[in-house]
Amino acid sequence: MAETRYIFTTGGVASSLGKGIISSSLAKLLIARGFKVTIQKLDPYINIDPGTLNPYEHGECFVTDDGAETDLDLGHYERFTNVPTSQANNVTTGRIYQAVIDKERRGDYLGETVQVIPHITDEIKNRIRLLGNGGKFDFVITEIGGTVGDIESLPYIEAVRQMKWELGNRCLVIHLTLVPYLHSSGELKTKPTQHSVKTLLESGVQPDVIVCRTEKHLNQALRNKIALFCNVIPSAVIESIDVETIYDVPLLMRDERLDQVVLEKMQVPIRKEPDLAKWEEFLFRLKHPEGEVKIGLVGKYVELKDAYKSILESFIHAGASNQVKVEVKMIHSESINPETVGNLLKDLDGILVAPGFGARGIEGKITAIQFAREKMIPFMGICLGMQCAVIEFGRNVLGYKDAHSTEMNPDTQFPVIDIMEEQKKINKKGGTMRLGAYPCSIRPGTKAFKVYGQAEIKERHRHRFEFNNQYLESYEKAGMMLVGVNKEDNLVEMIELKDHPWFIAVQFHPEYRSTVANPHPLFVNFVAAAIIHKKS
Repeated sequence: MAETRYIFTTGGVASSLGKGIISSSLAKLLIARGFKVTIQKLDPYINIDPGTLNPYEHGECFVTDDGAETDLDLGHYERFTNVPTSQANNVTTGRIYQAVIDKERRGDYLGETVQVIPHITDEIKNRIRLLGNGGKFDFVITEIGGTVGDIESLPYIEAVRQMKWELGNRCLVIHLTLVPYLHSSGELKTKPTQHSVKTLLESGVQPDVIVCRTEKHLNQALRNKIALFCNVIPSAVIESIDVETIYDVPLLMRDERLDQVVLEKMQVPIRKEPDLAKWEEFLFRLKHPEGEVKIGLVGKYVELKDAYKSILESFIHAGASNQVKVEVKMIHSESINPETVGNLLKDLDGILVAPGFGARGIEGKITAIQFAREKMIPFMGICLGMQCAVIEFGRNVLGYKDAHSTEMNPDTQFPVIDIMEEQKKINKKGGTMRLGAYPCSIRPGTKAFKVYGQAEIKERHRHRFEFNNQYLESYEKAGMMLVGVNKEDNLVEMIELKDHPWFIAVQFHPEYRSTVANPHPLFVNFVAAAIIHKKS
């Protein structure tokens, strides 16, 4: 197409209705029709990015190749579309205001009074158009966080109003809303949707498509009623019924003709029918497993599954690839000690120790790793999970009883994990870690090499501490092989045990790269090892 088109997804009535999944599903359908699509998230909070937010506040922090710490919805975008995201795909109110204030301080506004309109809204529009510049994408889908009517979302809604006015049919708004079912009366109620659209209209934005999240099917009479009261045609009222898995939603939206309605309204010729054969094949394997394995996920945020969202989704991809159901047992690391470990980790086919920061629960993670090592249970460690594996091996194999990370114990006699040299002079927390994709060279002849099938890889990082190279020789001699290294900075990236069926830990975050189209090989092989362990 000659010009990029812009689609906005807004939400009403309640948060967490699934704007990210609807946006991702639409993107998947448009890509399946041959269009080039990217998705962007606008977050109304004043934090510059979610990198400094506690997982209990905001769930997982997703990291892109270029080192952006972003909202977890970007993980959904990548998993559905298989298109990498970047710094430009996540914008926060904090970033917008910071940019405007920096321009004001430089004198860019030539003495103007700086206001929400036009300066803040212009900056928002610039960030939206940034992805469309250069004609790289046919469609830019922008999800606006929160719900319509939130005071913090008002500048974004105003920016959408202005873009609709400026671009005409090159701009379209999808409004996701709730149609609740009242069990007492046995009815679906459309009033919340009507009021939500009314609030959007008060801001000057007429939605073009209304997607109705519901637990019961909408009949044609209800669709007609919503269309009448919300100023849209009946075919633009789309049902989004509760489904077994989020990966059903693209097929549901295809059956509801969401992509077709969008293309018709934006006057874009329909190239071809969407080819979703591989997606349907993935869903078949997911829903028809030939077995089951139980993996223990040991972490300190297990009460909140969103804290480990990408890991959990990676297990879904890996399970489908192996055609088994992966049951993930969430185990709080603070509950693990030498007395409880046997009972808590029994009957597991694999153990994963999750990433994280800080000392809370660290001893439980170390105890879980010792159990996996000694009982020959397949083990995978990610980021802090790798560091804990190094600490455990130092303490219990090499005899470094005081071995630790200087993050938790600055005075340890055996700092087997230490802060990276370039991190020592950094005081600010936000956006200052080792972030983004870095190369790693894998030693031939190792399990890691067999997993990847190549010697040179790139993976995404988010850490400040690393393996202390002073201990390289002693670890290698004792049987912990340092099999992956960043040669440029001489950083240990991957470790594995020589005399263990499957014990691999990595400093990077493989879960950020796993998608439906390309399940991550580490997760696929870890699940395969768990299957073998279960059979044995």
